[in-house]
Amino acid sequence: MYEKSLEELEVQLSILIRRVTHTSSHKKNTILDRSAYLLLHEIVTAGPAGVKALATEFQLDVSTVSRQAAALEQKGYLFRIPDETDGRAYTLQITEKGLEELKKEKTFRKNRVAEVTKAWTEEERETFGKLLKKYNQSTMDANNM
Repeated sequence: MYEKSLEELEVQLSILIRRVTHTSSHKKNTILDRSAYLLLHEIVTAGPAGVKALATEFQLDVSTVSRQAAALEQKGYLFRIPDETDGRAYTLQITEKGLEELKKEKTFRKNRVAEVTKAWTEEERETFGKLLKKYNQSTMDANNM
């Protein structure tokens, strides 16, 4: 039974990733890609953060997050706050323009989820959200072992 449930989870996760990737690559009404959305969301949720902290949170190389942050800074979505104790270090803060784009993207994504789950009960949506959150946290925990 254990193997069967693992196989079902693995296949369903693969399908989920494929479908989410397809939806993201074919959307027309938004500007933010997944990495930009998550980076801006994290800064809004957790507050200004340095590149190292963001890299740790997303389990990415510092150079990857630095490149993503630089692209968002060029678009006017982020700005740097210099660290007073270390002239080379800085934290990233979202701009009003970045916050506006994040809100638009969040609305688009929520509407998409609402459309896909319109035949679901609120309890089913809540349960699915809780289980996805638990899965995501478990992957973080497993990768930090």
